[in-house]
Amino acid sequence: MQRQDQATASSNAALAAGRNGKPRELADWIRRHLFEHLMPFWEQHAMDPHGGILTCIADDGSVLSTDKWLWSQWRAVWIFARLYNTMDRDVKWLGHARHVAEFCLKHGWLEAEQGWALLLAQDGGILKRHESIYTDGFAVYALAELFRATGETRYREWACRTADAALEKLQQPYDQLPHFPYPIPAGAKAHGIPMFWSFKLAELGEILGDQKYLKLARGFSEEVFRDFYRADSDRIIEFVRQDGGEFTPPQGTVTVPGHAIEDMWFQLHVFDAVKWTDAPRDLAIRLIRRHLELGWDEQYGGLFLAIDRDGRQGDAIGWKFADTKLWWPHTETLYALLLAWRATGDAWFYDWYEKIWALCLERHVDWVNGEWTQKLNRDLTPMTGVVALPVKDPFHLPRALILQIELLERMSAQQ
Repeated sequence: MQRQDQATASSNAALAAGRNGKPRELADWIRRHLFEHLMPFWEQHAMDPHGGILTCIADDGSVLSTDKWLWSQWRAVWIFARLYNTMDRDVKWLGHARHVAEFCLKHGWLEAEQGWALLLAQDGGILKRHESIYTDGFAVYALAELFRATGETRYREWACRTADAALEKLQQPYDQLPHFPYPIPAGAKAHGIPMFWSFKLAELGEILGDQKYLKLARGFSEEVFRDFYRADSDRIIEFVRQDGGEFTPPQGTVTVPGHAIEDMWFQLHVFDAVKWTDAPRDLAIRLIRRHLELGWDEQYGGLFLAIDRDGRQGDAIGWKFADTKLWWPHTETLYALLLAWRATGDAWFYDWYEKIWALCLERHVDWVNGEWTQKLNRDLTPMTGVVALPVKDPFHLPRALILQIELLERMSAQQ
């Protein structure tokens, strides 16, 4: 494994090359990080011969539990299928994707609930039933990508079956939806629902060429900007009333900067997928910058997990672990910044892209065990404890790297 000082020097050179019109060199560096530092961790520690993937894993690779959260299982399927589709045609990636997907298909679908179980035992026994509409969305995302890899009809059929069942549920008030791990307060609706489903349906519709899903994706995208963007405070609010009005504090005044940044790159993808010619593209790009500036901790560096519109601090913020510095907001921000820089040419985005990479290389990358340290305290020291799910899974980080590589390689091909 590469030493930290050597990796930092090579990353700095690659980042300088990217800024100077040589995106291929930066793409090659990120590829090495993906295939030499990240994926060996998962192949060594996580593939389970019983089926599926082990994701209740510590940062050092030790297995904490053999329970299998389908939230994470489906996310791993997407990663392995996408690696095969766009990064490396080695059949082992497709084999990993099938291995995990077949475990889920065999054990996870709940006919009575018309959705996927949340948690299975190692042998596939059901431990928690249908408790999260997000698990269904990750299944749609994964199955569509796996269909793209294989062309097998049954994966397409399962993707559509899952999406259609979820769309039935999404017709009810959002506070009635199974919404683990973040309950929706009574009378509220959550930004995560239209954010998530606009993107997942756009991906499904684009892969299948199905206008039904693309039209529905646009509807959810419109909801994000209509109901959750607050022009008066120029930010995305996580909870609003069912009618889009102001919800009571502190849930009604909380912003999750990394969530907003992730959503804005989601929406840029949705705009392209649905061919929305007059989409609020400039607003989405500006909100990437806005939420990075809102969420940045000037004292220690890094993005706060959550902030309050009215200035509440600590436990008074309507989001748990608000002052922690997690890996996923930083990985999502890396891709969003690169995408915004490509769209605008504004050096501000690339300046921050380099700044976030520097923080991640210093604080998040695990130079001993591989992969990254997921959770940091406000002062950027490692933290323990469960923030949302008791898992470490291959998703936010490898996806962000994959998407950066894809974008940089397109840039290189267009030169």
